Amino acid sequence: MSDTLVDPLFDLAGRVAVITGGMGQLGAVLAASLAARGMRVAILDLSTDPPPGAKALVRAIDDATVRVRECDVTDRAQVEAALALVEVDWGVPHVLVNAAGIDAPPDAPAAEVGPFEDVPFEALERVVDVNVLGVVVPCQVIGGAMAREGRGSIVNVGSVYGILSPDQRLYDFRREAGEVFFKPVAYSVSKSALVNLTRYLATYWGRSGVRVNTLTPHGIENGQPAPFVEAFAGRSPLGRLMDVSETVGAVVFLASDASSYVTGTNLVVDGGWSAW
Repeated sequence: MSDTLVDPLFDLAGRVAVITGGMGQLGAVLAASLAARGMRVAILDLSTDPPPGAKALVRAIDDATVRVRECDVTDRAQVEAALALVEVDWGVPHVLVNAAGIDAPPDAPAAEVGPFEDVPFEALERVVDVNVLGVVVPCQVIGGAMAREGRGSIVNVGSVYGILSPDQRLYDFRREAGEVFFKPVAYSVSKSALVNLTRYLATYWGRSGVRVNTLTPHGIENGQPAPFVEAFAGRSPLGRLMDVSETVGAVVFLASDASSYVTGTNLVVDGGWSAW
């Protein structure tokens, strides 16, 4: 930790966080950033390998301020076992960030990114299983432990596509190249479910001292094709994609005492995308 004075409202030193999907692009940055602020961070993920370029996360793992537990977050028994290990090491977590999630990958089968009418049930089921049940189960297990302690903050990572329909015009370049492509419906369905799950849990656990909020980022830069970047910039009020590090401040706010009277809300970090 730096010797720089930290505003007590934002001070997270000594607290414990669990981040699901912490080996993903967003989760890895959040894990390293929270560890740099003095937190002890447990990552729950199917992968135990940090993403390429995640040097800060690798250093934090080497320093044992971040520990990685292989875990399928849709499997309650695995989440319970992972929580037990965290409690032995560090006690009941103070913060849970549900960052685990999947979308149709760039090499998804054509049927998955084809017309809505033809999307296979199996593709819908897989995305909803991870993106919804993979949040519900950690909330049940880890959020339940927080509630018994009488304190805690849960941050469910959503998406602008959970509050707005995807702008299919961003993908015109693919269709103009002869592809059949539509941003699939499953991601939108799953992320919209999290907004109301947050509201439900905020009211359910409010008297138990557990706050629950949604973080809605949008347009994280991740090596997208130049035509997509250009189309996105033209649609974005800020005229650019988002650097993944620009999520950190919002998560620190929601995790810390600075947001002690904030629960059941959706903090949108989208460069003004939803303001049009």
